[in-house]
Amino acid sequence: MLRIAVPNKGMLSEPAWNMLAEAGYRLRTNSRQLVVEDPDNDIELFYLRPLDIAVYVGRGTIDCGITGQDLLKNSGTAALEHMPLGFGASTFRFAAPNESSFSKLEDIDGKRVATSFDKLVHDYLVDHGINAETIHLDGAVESSVQLGVADLIADVVSTGTTLRNAGLRIFADPIMHSEACLIRSPRLDEKDERLTILSRRLEGVITAQRYVLMDYDIPVSKVAAAIDVTPGFESPTISPLHDKQWNAVRVMVPKAKVNQLMDKLYDVGARGIIVTALTASRI
Repeated sequence: MLRIAVPNKGMLSEPAWNMLAEAGYRLRTNSRQLVVEDPDNDIELFYLRPLDIAVYVGRGTIDCGITGQDLLKNSGTAALEHMPLGFGASTFRFAAPNESSFSKLEDIDGKRVATSFDKLVHDYLVDHGINAETIHLDGAVESSVQLGVADLIADVVSTGTTLRNAGLRIFADPIMHSEACLIRSPRLDEKDERLTILSRRLEGVITAQRYVLMDYDIPVSKVAAAIDVTPGFESPTISPLHDKQWNAVRVMVPKAKVNQLMDKLYDVGARGIIVTALTASRI
């Protein structure tokens, strides 16, 4: 069986579970289950702490897992990124008290930086020639400056609301941009058939999340103009209608552009335009 680690909690957990469910895999039925066997798909799911997944994949017997790129980089293990998954986007930034004089990276030299990602931050500072002390804290680090543990923090930022509420402001360039990714063990061949099937299923879910199926009727004389608007992947499916002056077109289009495309198609002469959501695909 292919052994797959998934987050048991945190920001990445529910999107990861949903993606696996939409890919046809069996999930746990209650929160106390830590291991789920899925013999129909020849996999075994392990629910682990997000911070530990890259360690189990890189050093243990787990074949692959879903985690964040920042968590992978901070793990310092030999686990390898296999493919990005398109969710859980975040930015890793430095932040300091509003009244402080921090404005650029060089201002960190000689200071104390509190973070839950000490290896990632330490390596970044060393690479940029900055000599600073990194202080590891589990969980929220926003209070570390006020409580005298550190001079500034380095943490994941999405909206910045939490930092502002703590009297902190962002400065300097981002340390890194991150999103969820599928990682694999260095012992697992990237061409392993089981990994290929898993990757193909996840890619199908990602495509289904980003695209929809569009159907419309179009006069035969205007098919070429309509296809210019909705070219699809390889080519749209075009079928004759009972009225020989009309054709039916079926095509996949980006979900984010649905309304703009319908407007353009209507102007070209398309009618009966309908959109259907996708749940899975293979492209």
